[in-house]
Amino acid sequence: MTALRWDRASLLVLAVATLLLAAWAGIVRMGWGWSVLFPALPMSHGPLMVGGFLGTLIGLERAVGVQKRWAYAGPLLTGVGGLLPIAGAPTGWGSLLMLLGSGVLVAVFAGIVYTVPALYTAAIGLGALLWLVGNGLWLAGWSIPQVVLWWAGFLVLTIAGERLELSRLLRLSRTASLLFVAATALFVAGVLVSLADYAAGVWLTGLGMAALAGWLARYDIAWRRLKAGGQARFVAVCLLSGYVWLAVSGLLALVYGGMTAGPFYDAILHSLFLGFVFAMIFGHAPIVFPAVLGLPIRYSPWLYSHLILLHLTLLLRVSGDLLLWMPGRQWGGLLNGVVVVIFLLNTLTSLRRET
Repeated sequence: MTALRWDRASLLVLAVATLLLAAWAGIVRMGWGWSVLFPALPMSHGPLMVGGFLGTLIGLERAVGVQKRWAYAGPLLTGVGGLLPIAGAPTGWGSLLMLLGSGVLVAVFAGIVYTVPALYTAAIGLGALLWLVGNGLWLAGWSIPQVVLWWAGFLVLTIAGERLELSRLLRLSRTASLLFVAATALFVAGVLVSLADYAAGVWLTGLGMAALAGWLARYDIAWRRLKAGGQARFVAVCLLSGYVWLAVSGLLALVYGGMTAGPFYDAILHSLFLGFVFAMIFGHAPIVFPAVLGLPIRYSPWLYSHLILLHLTLLLRVSGDLLLWMPGRQWGGLLNGVVVVIFLLNTLTSLRRET
């Protein structure tokens, strides 16, 4: 492995560390009486998961893609920023590093959009900009429920834009492109409206998520990859199953949009962040990990294990949320954390097998 790849591996380890801590924090927040070594850990669940893990992972992937050394400052800043609060750093330092790291990602996408002006690059760049603004609001003292829509916009538009890029192979019609723009506009409008009217904003973002889920289910190239078998089919199943959870999150937002805490709020967020986003991560891991580490992954049907378990455990959790069934909610949350560990073990094992 080259020196640069060791640098990449270090940043990936940083991202995984924040993922494990975020999962631990989430389990504690679900009511399990586990020992907490870091007093600030439970309240850091959201920032650790979105900025510390997902932001670092996406920033690292983009830095590898553009091959510019300065771009690696982004994932470094967000990874460290995720860890600072639980390490006892003064209030605000972690969110400041998150803001700076997201600023680096925006700069990366500004260059990409300038070089490749297209709808998909604009969508992904807009997602990064939403993350930057959300981090700025968080640093300014806004609460997590107030900024979480901005963070969600970062992930939803990043994924939707990437899928739009690949769907170009299908030579999408003008109508399909306009529908994508309309669904994206609905979502972004909801994020903006939430600044003045939170409930109305969540309702609009829910409508946007449902529309984007419908667009992805209709136009994504994943449907054609189902026939390919092997890893290609696995990736397609991950993507298509994730779109179901995006639609579920959108529909729940339409019904329970005014919630800022409690089981219904939990169902909306985790249908999105776990069901949709992690299904995407599971599908892209066999592609991203080799690109980052320079190590190939050998596909195995065993990879379906963590995907199936993700959906089953999340279904248990969301059912517990909606039925106000606390044991189902708590066990679902605990098993969600277990699935994360199984995913990491399966991925690492696949890397070792090929070396």
